Amino acid sequence: MGTLLANKNILVMGVRNKWSIAWGIAKAAHNEGANIIFTYQGEREKEAAEDLSASLGGNEVFQCDISSDDEIDSLFSQLKDKYGVLHGVVHSIAHAKTEDLQKDFVYTSRDGFAHAMNISAYSLVAVSRRAKELMTEGGSILTLTYHGSEKVYPGYNVMGVAKAALEASVRYLANDLGPVGIRVNAISAGPIKTLSAKGVKDFGNILDAVEKKAPLRKGIEQDELGDAALFLLSSLSRAITGEVVYVDCGFNIMGI
Repeated sequence: MGTLLANKNILVMGVRNKWSIAWGIAKAAHNEGANIIFTYQGEREKEAAEDLSASLGGNEVFQCDISSDDEIDSLFSQLKDKYGVLHGVVHSIAHAKTEDLQKDFVYTSRDGFAHAMNISAYSLVAVSRRAKELMTEGGSILTLTYHGSEKVYPGYNVMGVAKAALEASVRYLANDLGPVGIRVNAISAGPIKTLSAKGVKDFGNILDAVEKKAPLRKGIEQDELGDAALFLLSSLSRAITGEVVYVDCGFNIMGI
């Protein structure tokens, strides 16, 4: 057990199962002494969140429907009463309607576009506003993005547009929260097999391309993302904010 995050309260939002990126981050932070607090979206995710929390010592888990301002307010009110101070937030939340990932982007519905932007981008703004009040000792807010925000990955569609908005939000939030010692960054993760990734058409082809063309000639592993997140959550990255850090074995630098 390390001490990089000893006695730090880290809120992890978006853990769905043991294959999720958020779980890799939670494990890495826990192994460096952090007190991990989980949220789950609804009753369907509750049992899995409780089981994962139990494996890290059994911290309480909280329900939070990220599309509801009332539930976000309730979450942070409970966190204030129970923990007082937060030192870090991991925002691993994104969603788009299945039909908007199966058809060409040009057919994205108005409702589907708004949904993806609300859940995948605006939710970071909503969470950061509430977290600011509890992060009285400064700290780090971290979100997850993907290279589809900059380049076209057929099938990623409206999610790519939402991730572009998320990355812009990171920069604006970093500027707003920097004066009170809160850093805001994003990890642009290379493709990794998660439940969410299954919804992206031709995801297998993307995985194959990374393994063949990335400078390191390999795919991305969960613990590699966890370690990068650990750096960004800890004081080791205390002068870094507003950045999108690529953890993709170098794939993003390649032209062909």
